[in-house]
Amino acid sequence: MSRTFRRLKSTLPAIKDSDIIITGFARTPFGSFMGSLSSLTATNLGSLSLMESLKRAKVPEELIDEVILGNVVSAGLGQAPARQVCLFGKLPSNVPCTTVNKVCASGMKSVAMAADSIKAENGEIKVAGGFESMSNIPHYLPKSRPGLRLGHGHLIDGMINDGLWDLYNDQHMGMCAETCADTHGISREKQDKYALESYRRAAFAWENGLFRDEVFSIEVPAKRNKSLIVKRDEEFESVDKQKFTSLRPAFLSGGSVTAGNASTINDGAATMLVMTMKRARELGVTPQARIISYADAARDPVEFTIAPSDAVKLAAKKANLSETDIDYHEINEAFSVVALANIRLLNLDHEKVNVNGGAVALGHPLGASGARIIGALCSVLRQRDATIGCASICNGGGGASAMILERLS
Repeated sequence: MSRTFRRLKSTLPAIKDSDIIITGFARTPFGSFMGSLSSLTATNLGSLSLMESLKRAKVPEELIDEVILGNVVSAGLGQAPARQVCLFGKLPSNVPCTTVNKVCASGMKSVAMAADSIKAENGEIKVAGGFESMSNIPHYLPKSRPGLRLGHGHLIDGMINDGLWDLYNDQHMGMCAETCADTHGISREKQDKYALESYRRAAFAWENGLFRDEVFSIEVPAKRNKSLIVKRDEEFESVDKQKFTSLRPAFLSGGSVTAGNASTINDGAATMLVMTMKRARELGVTPQARIISYADAARDPVEFTIAPSDAVKLAAKKANLSETDIDYHEINEAFSVVALANIRLLNLDHEKVNVNGGAVALGHPLGASGARIIGALCSVLRQRDATIGCASICNGGGGASAMILERLS
């Protein structure tokens, strides 16, 4: 079956058969730390999202030739987490799989790697995205293998150690956010105001059905042989606005970064299918967007907070676009100060950034967030009848990734 696609007004080159598109985006609701999704493993969540993506794209399982998925803290999950997602998701056993760890940018990097693989003619249809269950990340007991001998042992929190710690400066990444706030003169008041607006936008989006094309309901085992149907993100409904501005600084005495204006600890997964335009036409698949360009950037580890501004500029240059050609942005809100700093550095209008809320309000399951913002961008471009968008995300160690999309449907 072939299909004719409507081309929206665009300054971009004409669509070619070899262009890479994404379709079938799906994500789970994002659960709070030790919340409604905590009984499911990260790979359970990933497999549910994978199956939903196939269902939405209407692509048969046997046509998938590779699975590339992001996951940050894999300790305790068992061998090859992406492979588990593949097999638990009922894909054939001959489908090769790769797990990607680029910290918070893992989910986006997996999509870029899928696109690269197709361009290199190493397959035609890929599943990409990411998954994380931060509730289930274990603690470690170092030095236990050679023997603790005499004295007390010391537990290490795997989530902090492998997901949230600036190894190079031996500090929590929240301290990097404090450095960013100080360097760029972004006050506690501005961060709190931004965070509350993220919560407001997220609540508005949920109340008005703006996530219906992204989030699918999942059934979670509950007590007494019953089950719970989880339909919505948990985090945005748990904010206490009365106490918000009186929260203590989370990382530095007298600092400006708090638990309220930072992203939260969450569980969730997000996936999509990546293929050529030619293959989409042949299968009668409706593409959500064409991938125009993508780029990675890096700075000093402390400056990971502003690395997205570099990645966005690189991606725009590769696409031969000016920054004013981009209609909407999704910038992952690792901290409110990250979004605020990059909005300033890129000279963006906040009204065009994270219009349905961001990670502060919706949640930030590390391996899934890079994929989530790609799906969110597709939704925003459609809802606002816009054409070109950019998703960007910082990652620990000083890095960032960005991807520019053109809406096609």
